Amino acid sequence: MDSKTEQFYIDGHWTEPHSDKRFEVINPATEAVVGKIALGSQEDAERAILAASGAFPAYSNTTRQQRLELLGSIASVLKKRLAEAGGAVSSEMGAPLKSVAIPIQAASMLGHLKVFSELLKNYEFHEDRGTTRIVREPIGVCGFITPWNWPIQQVACKVIPALAAGCTMVLKPSKFAPLSAILLAEIFDEAGVPAGVFNLVNGDGSTVGTTLASHPDVDLVSFTGSTGAGVSVSQAAAPTVKKVTLELGGKSANIVLDDADLESVVFNSVMGFMLNSGQTCAATSRMLVPRARLKEVEAFARAAAEKIVVGDPSAEDTGMGPVANEAQYSTVLSMIQTGIDEGARLVCGGVERPEDRELGYYVKPTIFSDVSNDMTIAREEIFGPVLCILPYDSEEDAIEIANDSEYGLAGAVFSGSLQRAQEVASRLRTGMVILNGAQPDMSAPFGGYKKSGIGREWGRHGLEEFFEIKSIIGHNVP
Repeated sequence: MDSKTEQFYIDGHWTEPHSDKRFEVINPATEAVVGKIALGSQEDAERAILAASGAFPAYSNTTRQQRLELLGSIASVLKKRLAEAGGAVSSEMGAPLKSVAIPIQAASMLGHLKVFSELLKNYEFHEDRGTTRIVREPIGVCGFITPWNWPIQQVACKVIPALAAGCTMVLKPSKFAPLSAILLAEIFDEAGVPAGVFNLVNGDGSTVGTTLASHPDVDLVSFTGSTGAGVSVSQAAAPTVKKVTLELGGKSANIVLDDADLESVVFNSVMGFMLNSGQTCAATSRMLVPRARLKEVEAFARAAAEKIVVGDPSAEDTGMGPVANEAQYSTVLSMIQTGIDEGARLVCGGVERPEDRELGYYVKPTIFSDVSNDMTIAREEIFGPVLCILPYDSEEDAIEIANDSEYGLAGAVFSGSLQRAQEVASRLRTGMVILNGAQPDMSAPFGGYKKSGIGREWGRHGLEEFFEIKSIIGHNVP
């Protein structure tokens, strides 16, 4: 893979970039350089778009069986290189290798391949209503802009449904975490993805990203990242009136009702939130608990945080690695200090480095309590291992606090009564709610209300983002 990091994958070949700009990829655990990539120019992005446009007529007319065989081939190659893919993720963004990077981050692509393959087997590309036939056709050339926090998963939930639908594409991964995407390009090449169907160009959002969003030959742009950057993508795309899907920020609430098993729920919620160092857009970063039991919650939360081993991502016992890059490290520490300055009570953690971590962008698992919903740390996405505990006085109060956010990506409810949890979930203005710690469902739609995004990924709803709808009236006249 090293020989290809300064090249782009365009039209089925590894090619030299037009630009001479380079960017060093830093291992956030060691602060050492682990790779160097080329930063593409507008010309590089346009070459890739041209290749995708040229490949679209043939690929969009492939059969269901041909696409199923292609997805199966990708899965076969990925299985052989799964550990390597997890290693790339761990080195570029710091996820613990054995507990997160391989079994969750890298393996998520196998999960999406399975879900979309099953969908494709029986998907109805047309339906008849009287004399009219309604047809779903591949939308065209897609531009994908993906983030650094879940680099393989976020590529998978865009690229795999696009391939299943019959689209061609250009991917621009995050420049902070490009190594796993380069490896995926190798996997797609080995699996036999036709030339021009998948193209990879590394670069800055302001150059390659803007070109993908604004180019008239790109029919859809799908972006995952911050809300502010999503606004910029939408603005760049607007003059060409293309379809835009956005998976953006979150400040999700975890409502722990007064009849929940408090000790178990708080422990598992803290552990789940700290997974991936809190760098998950759907992470429930606001824990809402009954005011009368606030002290108990604090003790349970502190005990959970103290069990998390922060350290070398390659070590067997590491539960949490560093945050992904220096810029994010500075942001997280700044937000922790803001929480202290605004009067939130620090239960554990803080701005000091974890013990024995002289290098790396390590942040202690940090928990604030007695947080009010008007504090900065309760309203802004921190994207780090910083959990806010907010007390509430009644169930109605909890729902109001949860909905008092400009975001609406996800949420959670814990209760001893499933019916009660269901009723609370029905009143939350979010795109996803997890009840009583249920496992994620990769066939369910993923996306948000409000400033958390537009459109859906995962499952049938994610597949259907990649279709145009055509009505053929009079098609079925006897």
